[in-house]
Formats: sequence, structure tokens, C-alpha cells
Amino acid sequence: MNKTLRHAAVFFGVLFFALLGRAAWIQAVSAESLAKDPNNRRNLIEAFGRPRGDIIVAGRPITGSIQTPGSDLLYKRTYTDGPMYAPVTGYLSQAQGATLLEGVHRDVLSGTDPRLRSSVLNSLIGKETAGGNIVTTIDPDAQKAAYKGLTDLGAKGAVVALDPRNGKILAMASTPSYDPSVFAGNSRKEGGEFTRLNEDKDKPLSNRAIREAYPPGSTFKILTAAAALEHGTVTDIGAPSHVPAPYQLPDSSTKIGNVVPDAQCDKVSMKTAMQWSCNNVFLDAALKTGGDKMRETAEKFGFNQEHLLPVRTSAGTYPERLDRPQTALTGMGQGSLTSTPMQMAMVAAGIANNGTVMKPHLVEQIQAPDMSVIEKAAPEAHGRAVSERTAKKVQDMMEHTVREGTADGAQIPGVTVGAKPGTAQHGSDVRDERPYAWFVAYAKHRDGTSPVAVAVFIDPKDMDISRSDIGGGRLGAPIAKAVMNAVLT
Repeated sequence: MNKTLRHAAVFFGVLFFALLGRAAWIQAVSAESLAKDPNNRRNLIEAFGRPRGDIIVAGRPITGSIQTPGSDLLYKRTYTDGPMYAPVTGYLSQAQGATLLEGVHRDVLSGTDPRLRSSVLNSLIGKETAGGNIVTTIDPDAQKAAYKGLTDLGAKGAVVALDPRNGKILAMASTPSYDPSVFAGNSRKEGGEFTRLNEDKDKPLSNRAIREAYPPGSTFKILTAAAALEHGTVTDIGAPSHVPAPYQLPDSSTKIGNVVPDAQCDKVSMKTAMQWSCNNVFLDAALKTGGDKMRETAEKFGFNQEHLLPVRTSAGTYPERLDRPQTALTGMGQGSLTSTPMQMAMVAAGIANNGTVMKPHLVEQIQAPDMSVIEKAAPEAHGRAVSERTAKKVQDMMEHTVREGTADGAQIPGVTVGAKPGTAQHGSDVRDERPYAWFVAYAKHRDGTSPVAVAVFIDPKDMDISRSDIGGGRLGAPIAKAVMNAVLT
């Protein structure tokens, strides 16, 4: 072999072994990162190469799969009653990804979850497994009542209904909403529709029920009452409070009055204060209970933490290191206090469940393609927020507020209902911003157990309604009543 051939052989040998080394490196080290690369179209082709499993409500699929003509992504998602159920399902889009249940349980729905493998042989030969199903806890009648109530008002808002006994989410509605079907593919038209929704100032893609927090206003007074009773600040809900109205904030020249005449709230008992939503009594109760004990009780109800439904919620907040005026303001649900509708539903449910707060959950069970159950939800307690004695006293006040007070719009013949409306000021200038309207309620069976608690939130900013007509009792009570009726019947 001459010198030239020898050099060429060495050169090509080096190239050959470099190629082998690179191939081995890709297989052993880079394979996983390449497989997960969002620009790897093979992932999309695989994900949309066959029909998916479904999200189920009361035995009926509310999702489906249809073929995509002229695309290597063979199937795309469809949704039944898409806008009504969007806060539950989220969306699955060939171009935009997945959210909520579609995102959290994508492996089950796509059939890639290891628990769905039908046999060791199928796993070894790489045989495709059909997608499993996600069975939700949603009550379709309650969901419809919640969504219809909000859309009939033309309101931006949200409704959450829970079963206080076990934490099942019976309804979760948010408006304005969207239809996930309209951008499930990857066409230019569908991309434009997603962009329009994403840039809409009314934020239809946002789930107001669990992802946005607002001052809860007077609905928080039920938690203030619970904290004051639990820590001994108030012992007799029927005794005069000796708290004057209007109420002067401590260390401040500011006086806070009431919606009803101040004389109607002057020195009244906590029970009467709940009946007419008297700010003075609850401001004083929060101040005397103290910020640390108020926050401790709020956290026992779920504040200051995210919750997994399994979809993640935003946290309601009861801040630390509040001064005396700020602490007093939290007693009426104002100041720097915030809550999601889900969080206020948990408060109402905890009171209705005699002081025990159950963890809310949205998925009842996970099914394999043959409908066998591979995972089933078990009710789990978040914890005891207050004693049964305290909860019973708060129930007494809330039920009195329905019979003879500001929550009378939630009355259901033959049913015991407890409720509390609220109006929450917000913004840098409360005189210019229209207040939020809230309503929380629960209904009881004859045996004293409660099958439903509900929170209604309404932002009336763009509604054709006068400021004087904005109130939780006027706007929220009819929706809460309809949702409770749907569950009870």
C-alpha cells in the first residue's frame, strides 16, 4: 500500500469511528432530549396519530376526535358544549398545546401512560395502546345552571360548587368562555382564532374560578366570625357587641359606615351583624382576634396555598405583618386580602361540613380503554378548620341571614339554606371602579348534612346595570339558588 492510500484509509477510518461515536452518543445520551424537543415534529405526529381517550361527565363524553384532512397530524380534538365545559377540560390544540385536564392527564388520554399497557408482549413490540378516559365529578345540571346564570347576566364571572362531604367539584364555570374546538387544529384560521382569544381584553382563556384572585368582600365575614368564635373573641353570637357604627379604624381618622343605616348596626350582636352585613362588628372582631389568629384560621380553610384538583389553583392570600387598620379591614374582606371563587367555596363547604374542609377534586376515576378502573379518587380531608361547635354557630348566623336578612334571595322551599352575599371594593380609586359582587351559600338535607356549597363571583364592569343595583344578593343569589336546586333535585 502506498503512502497516499494509507493516509486515505486512516482518514476514512477516523471518519467512520467518529460517525459510530456520534450515533452512539445520540442513542445513549441525547435521545431523550431530542424526543422531548418541541421542534421534533415526530412527537406531534405520534400525539395526533390516533383518536384519544375522552373526558367524561355523568357517563357522557364531552370530548371526541375527528380526522384532519390533508395533514400528517391525523386527528384533532372536538368538544361538546365547549364553552360551558372549557374551565374543566381546558384545550388540546395541535398548535397551542394543552391545558387543564387535557394537559394534566395527556398521558392517559393519549394512551402512553404505562398503566394502560395491556400486556408485556404489547409493550415489548411497541404496539399502540388506546387512550384511557378521565371521569370527572361534574354534575351536568349544576354546570349548566352555573354557566347559564352567568351568561344570562352577560357577566364576567365564575361559579364553583362543591360537595362539602367529600370535596367533589360539582360545577366550575367561568365567563366569558371559549370553544376549544375552534383552534384544535393547526391551520392559519385556527391560529388566528387563538390569537384573537388570547389578546381579548376580557380574557376568555382565563379560568376565573381557580386562576384569578379578588377581594372577597363581605363573604369573608363568615370566616371572620369563625375565627372570632374559635379563638374566644366572641362567645355569644346573640349578645350586644357594644361596637359603635360607623366604625373608626384604629390609628386612623377614617370612619367606615354600612350599606344599611348605621343606627341599624350600632352595637348589635354578631348574629344581627351577619344578617345585615354590618361592617363595624366584623372590623372590630378581626382587630381583637388579631392578624396572626385570623391568618391561622384562614390557612386552615386553605388560604395562602395552591390546591391540586389535579389542576393547579392560584392561592387566596391572607398576608403576614398587617398593621392594626389593615387587620381590621380583613374582617370585612377588604384590604390586601384576596380569594379565588374556589377558595370561598371551600370556606362555605367547610362551615357546612361542621368545620372540616375536604380537599376539592375534579377527577372521580381514571379508566383504561376497556372501561376498567385503574385509579379511583378517595375523599381526603384538608383538615379541621374550626370546631363543630364554632361551625354550628356560623351556620346559625348564615341560615338566619337567608330567612330574615340580606341573603333571602337564596331561599328554597322546604330546604335549609345558609348564605352570605358580599360586595367588594377594588382598584386604586374605589369611587371609579364598580365593585365586585359575591355570593356564597350551602343547602342541607333533613339530616343536617350538606350535599352542595357554592360560590358565585361577578365582575359587573361592563354590565348594563346601575352601580346601586350591584350586590351579591341581587346578582349572585339567583345563580347560587339555581345551582343548589340542580344538585338537590
